[in-house]
Amino acid sequence: MKTNSEHTENTIRALIRRRASGEHCGIYAACTANAQVIQAVMEAGIDHGIPVLIEATANQCNQYGGYSGMLPSDFARYIAALAEKTGFDPSRVILGGDHLGPLVWKSEPAEQAMGKAEELVRLFVEAGFGKIHLDTSMKLADDDPSLPLSDDVIAERAARLAAVCEYAAKKAGREIEYVVGSEVPVPGGAQASEADPFAVTAPEDFEKTWAAFKKAFGEKSLDDALARVVGVVVQPGVEFGDDTVHPYDRAAAAALMGTLAKTTYDSLIFEGHSTDYQPRAKLRELVEDGVAILKVGPALTFYFREAVFALAQIEGELSLPAPSRFREVLDECMAARPDDWDKYYTGTEEERRLKRKYSFSDRSRYYFTDKKVRAALETLFSNIDAADVPASLLSQYLPSTYDRLRNSGVGPPFKAAGLARARVRDCIDDYLYAVL
Repeated sequence: MKTNSEHTENTIRALIRRRASGEHCGIYAACTANAQVIQAVMEAGIDHGIPVLIEATANQCNQYGGYSGMLPSDFARYIAALAEKTGFDPSRVILGGDHLGPLVWKSEPAEQAMGKAEELVRLFVEAGFGKIHLDTSMKLADDDPSLPLSDDVIAERAARLAAVCEYAAKKAGREIEYVVGSEVPVPGGAQASEADPFAVTAPEDFEKTWAAFKKAFGEKSLDDALARVVGVVVQPGVEFGDDTVHPYDRAAAAALMGTLAKTTYDSLIFEGHSTDYQPRAKLRELVEDGVAILKVGPALTFYFREAVFALAQIEGELSLPAPSRFREVLDECMAARPDDWDKYYTGTEEERRLKRKYSFSDRSRYYFTDKKVRAALETLFSNIDAADVPASLLSQYLPSTYDRLRNSGVGPPFKAAGLARARVRDCIDDYLYAVL
């Protein structure tokens, strides 16, 4: 696999220039706050000599802390600390803000919600985030509920936020790259009630959207910022459910992808969300066709959770005197505090119980910061580290991880955190195959 270690400019515009010269390249965005997952992303970055793009959503961190309890500046410091711990060059980290806009405050009147969104984007820019996805596609409390939100309103609100970003960036002596549009489900994944999440964006809808953004940015004298809009979020026809994956269909997306060949759009690429669990060959087709930014989130933590469950199985085989009960503790916490999964998982109680553990949407990721879950995970890792796990047991419960370590010349003793990160690398490898 070819790497691009010779390219030192960590910008999406540099990637677009390389693509224009005929080079196959793209980048994946790791949308996660899980420390072990982020370290795995950085370890892969070291191995391949590439920058890493790590993104936080407006739900995850904002001026009120978000579900992570972090301000944007806290998240930036958190990533910097993990880079130092991993030995990854912090200058090779691209921080992205995802779905930045009034989403968190959509139940409030437009002026109030947009005021909070302005504060949100300002804090992200001031914290050093260099790639900002402006998402103003949601209706606010005083928008007409009987009418779809127009492209013009969406674009005008995004331009308003871009003006705030530009002011903050100029004060800091920096330039921001933007992604606009949001033809995807809300952060966290599609819900069962959503109609046809697989429908490919119509070429005319993309062109209409882009025209509205050009007009809105121009009206606010944001021509410089418009030149740094590097990508538009589209739906290329990929999605996943609790136990299903809808793979990319190149033929179905051909008309949409063909629009990028027009000179009007030669400085743009598409950004694809919900690319999790796509076969690696399909991921590469997406990049080849123009979706050069691939978002991945739940799949990374799903692989991590999968590894942790396997380690819990190994722990059980070892008959230790003080087992972690990790699987039980996690499910108890999810059952006791259902807000982060209840509306996403439908079916009978037995079906919902299985989804809490094994759904591809991986709502369990929201519980790994819980104090009881953290304590159980620490106990599990300590137990595995102290047990000197036999290679044969590792091969039984984590076969792909065992093969990866064996082929890399890594032998016992095996450390639990390293085993979990190695499993995450299986997911990362699919994206590296697609973008390098």
